[in-house]
Amino acid sequence: MRIADVYIAGVGSVVPPTMTVERAVADGLYPAVEAEAHGYLGVAIAGDRPAPDMALEAAQAAVKRADLEPTELALLLYTNTWHQGPDGWLPQSYLRRHLVGGAVPAMAVHQGCAGMFDALELACCYLRAEPARHSALLVAADNYGTPLIDRWRINPGVIAGDAAVAVALSTERGIARVLSVCTLGVPEGEEIHRRGEPMFPPTVTLGLAQDFTARLRYTRANGADGIHPLTQLPVLMRELVEKAVSEAGIGIEDLAKVAHEAHSGEVIEHRIMASLGLDMGKSTWDFGRRIGHCGASDQFLALEHLIASGEVGPGDHVLLLAQAPGVVLSAAVVEVLTCEY
Repeated sequence: MRIADVYIAGVGSVVPPTMTVERAVADGLYPAVEAEAHGYLGVAIAGDRPAPDMALEAAQAAVKRADLEPTELALLLYTNTWHQGPDGWLPQSYLRRHLVGGAVPAMAVHQGCAGMFDALELACCYLRAEPARHSALLVAADNYGTPLIDRWRINPGVIAGDAAVAVALSTERGIARVLSVCTLGVPEGEEIHRRGEPMFPPTVTLGLAQDFTARLRYTRANGADGIHPLTQLPVLMRELVEKAVSEAGIGIEDLAKVAHEAHSGEVIEHRIMASLGLDMGKSTWDFGRRIGHCGASDQFLALEHLIASGEVGPGDHVLLLAQAPGVVLSAAVVEVLTCEY
């Protein structure tokens, strides 16, 4: 979808202290062979700090940097990939109480690690639907330091980091302009992330751990059909990116940086950057490998880092890329407008 007159006015984040992979290997948390293969350097660990608490801090920073009044926002969208608090409780209500107030619609978007992209698309449509709406807030947060999940083995080639990020959107001004956002579904891959387990009762209600690695192993051992969508992903991602940059009015070669999920360095190099014909120097792997894969926060944490560090400047175009179970691929293109962050 081509976007007009929507800006990223401010970004706020919370990235907890990191544990080095070297220490994790020494402590027996992470296999040395995995460390060698995938290239992570560290992972952000929030301890017992609740994800919604990190989300609130990130949101406060985003609206302050955007010079917006929280109570005047037109919309708040909250996304996450892991449990947030007591079952039946809504984390967006926590931000409603402590930041935006009851008059601001506060809703959840559940699209796994691509949640911020759906939130971005929905918020842009919401703002454009009514001229009186001028700003919105997107928030993502996760803390994986809980029972029923092992951050060191969350998925093949992935270490899960804890973090929160918030993006304040404005129809009037910003540090970057949103040019396009696109999503592509690969419905044939829906079963990849559930195979070997029943849909009812939900595994978490039985006290069973989430283990994407075991589900993928089951899929591979029980026929090639379920794996086929994975072999298509580089080609489909290329098609999606071509659409996103075309709607942004540029070509792939015009991209200054690609902000992606913090997966294995090998995966990023061969399945993302090589398929786009871009050098790894244009990736955000050097940033992501230091904090881990932080759920739905990765791409906007990386974008904040790029702008704050001066790695991108006015006129530069940044591609944001995500993949989520389903299988869902998402892409967005933003143009940086200022170095002042």
